[in-house]
Parts: sequence; structure tokens; C-alpha cells
Amino acid sequence: MSGKYAGLNQDPQFGMTPAGTMIRDAWIFGLLPETQDCTGWDVGMLQNLYEQVHREWEKYGHLPSRLPPELQARHATVHQAAIQAARAQGWNAELGEDD
Repeated sequence: MSGKYAGLNQDPQFGMTPAGTMIRDAWIFGLLPETQDCTGWDVGMLQNLYEQVHREWEKYGHLPSRLPPELQARHATVHQAAIQAARAQGWNAELGEDD
């Protein structure tokens, strides 16, 4: 990615990108408020957020099943809502021939 990130709400893949997942995980871990979609963030800012999210995931072996119950429920709620919203906008999880 070069330049600035369009933001989770303007993501061309409806937020179903590594950046989108990272932003939602930052919400779950309380690193960002849910009102922050990272619009206009540059690569360095996103890299810093990635490192913070990565450190949080390390505590749980990078597995949602190892999250404490409260975070596990929040993870499921946030990501399921994102998947439903993306599908409603036309996102398809199946890989195409060029993927």
C-alpha cells in the first residue's frame, strides 16, 4: 500500500483486508475506539498499529479460542458483524482465478 489508507469504511474490499482485520482487532483490544477507521493513515501509522495488535495477540497465542471469554465474545460479535455487512455489500469470500 502506498499513500494513505482509504479507511475501513471506504475499504474497496468492504473491510475484508488485512488492514480491516487489524483495525477491528485494535477495537477489540481497546487500542482504538470503534469510531476510528484509520482514514488517511499512512503506512508507518498502520505499521505501528499492527505491532500493537500483534503484541496483544501474542498473549493469546494468536488464537481467538484462547482469548478470555469477554474478549472472545467481543471478537465474535465484531467480526461476524463485519462479515455480514461486507456480504450485504457484495463481498464474496471465495477466491477468484486471479487471487
